[in-house]
Amino acid sequence: MVDPEGFMKVPKRDAPRRPVQERVHDWREVYVEQPPAERAREVSAQASRCMDCGVPFCHSGSAGCPLGNLIPEWNDLVQRDMWSAASYRLHATNNFPEFTGRVCPAPCESACVLSIDERDSGGSVTIKWIEKAIADAAWEAGVVAPCPAVVRTGKAVAVIGSGPAGLAAAQQLTRAGHDVTVFERDDRLGGLLRYGIPEFKMEKSVLGRRLEQMCAEGTRFRTESEVGVAPTVAQLSAGFDAVVLAVGALRARDDSRVPGRELGGIHLAMDYLVRSNRECEGDGPTAVSASGKHVVIIGGGDTGADCLGTAHRQGAASVTQLDYHPELPAERDEERSPWPSWPMVLRTSPAHAEGGVRRFEVAVQRFGGNADARVRSVVVAEVRVSVDEGGRRRVTPVGSQVELPCDLALLAIGFEGVEHGPLLDGFGLRPNGRGALSCGPDWQTTAPGVFVCGDAHRGASLVVWAIAEGRSAARSVDAYLTGHSDLPAPVHPTTLPLAVL
Repeated sequence: MVDPEGFMKVPKRDAPRRPVQERVHDWREVYVEQPPAERAREVSAQASRCMDCGVPFCHSGSAGCPLGNLIPEWNDLVQRDMWSAASYRLHATNNFPEFTGRVCPAPCESACVLSIDERDSGGSVTIKWIEKAIADAAWEAGVVAPCPAVVRTGKAVAVIGSGPAGLAAAQQLTRAGHDVTVFERDDRLGGLLRYGIPEFKMEKSVLGRRLEQMCAEGTRFRTESEVGVAPTVAQLSAGFDAVVLAVGALRARDDSRVPGRELGGIHLAMDYLVRSNRECEGDGPTAVSASGKHVVIIGGGDTGADCLGTAHRQGAASVTQLDYHPELPAERDEERSPWPSWPMVLRTSPAHAEGGVRRFEVAVQRFGGNADARVRSVVVAEVRVSVDEGGRRRVTPVGSQVELPCDLALLAIGFEGVEHGPLLDGFGLRPNGRGALSCGPDWQTTAPGVFVCGDAHRGASLVVWAIAEGRSAARSVDAYLTGHSDLPAPVHPTTLPLAVL
């Protein structure tokens, strides 16, 4: 059973990564592919550090895992070498642990009791690595199998969007016995899991095997179907008893006020990532490549880090990432972000270890171009960020200006909410002040029988939150169609969104 002194006997070790000089020359995942026996031995040792705390904040939705993953339970099963049982326990709360084990920033680890004083404890349990290992071992052992419904309800549900929220809702509703069809406007399934997350963070074979399982369970998929255009909203409403909107928050933030923004070679980060991911899918060379170019990424968040790693692999001459925020400390400040809240610390991704320069408290003042009207430089200045009385953020230049070479500029400055268009117009829906779609306590919008979840409801957030909302919305849809539901609901729609990371 659990050893409360395990963390004192076993030092913390994170998932091993491939050498930088090797991984920047290919698109494979950054983590070492360990032999199963070696992986089991090392992960089991890490799981033994878990104390099964009396109050395990790691699976608290307010501070730790939004899905309510019962982390101490599957940690205990792993350290006892009961891997299949650990997989069943993990899948009981998470439809796609192979996704979250790769791309989630692990709020569970920040809420781990061992992260209260990492200098004494050695650091939190490496929950993310353990989760990934459980999921991968389960797939390798054939433990993950289709779970088709035993009884069909005869009710039809349309899910719009095949990102993590839509897939989670679809799988739950299919298993509840409903006839579920997922509509995706792109040519391939997965939403941002496929075209937003680079291959080096999650190889698309991981997504493909889960989609195969869902097809075997009975979920239907229709690609290249832009609901609102073809099919129309009227056609959709006539053929389905309920609709789930999981369309994401893809309206990217731009800033046309910056002089020179119209120059060629300046792109929204997501456009760049989608094109690069399509090249990895075999669609031919991308028209927007960093090869041989001086790249400037504007935005210090996770999307910017994805651009950074992508530019490295395309052979950029140099990469600079700009962030107008001050550089955060390496360790938690108990006054600003006391445990178990999400700590305000400097976050680094594997891409940051691969090269490039990060500059803090700077903002773009103008872009410079050449005779061909293409960007050749970017002028930045030191800035300070403040908030005015109306809550608006002000970025004020305070220092001298510096010119940086730039052949490719990528704007990774966030998202403004759901895209406007025939889909929302057809249902009579309007985004709220955050650019998202509001709903009642049952996840239902003002349009009867139309539900919303994921980034479309929260704004741009984490994959783990999208899955949690998809599962919760599925319960409400099931209850709406049948009058009762036994499906779990890990989160409530009034849960405040996390800050975009």
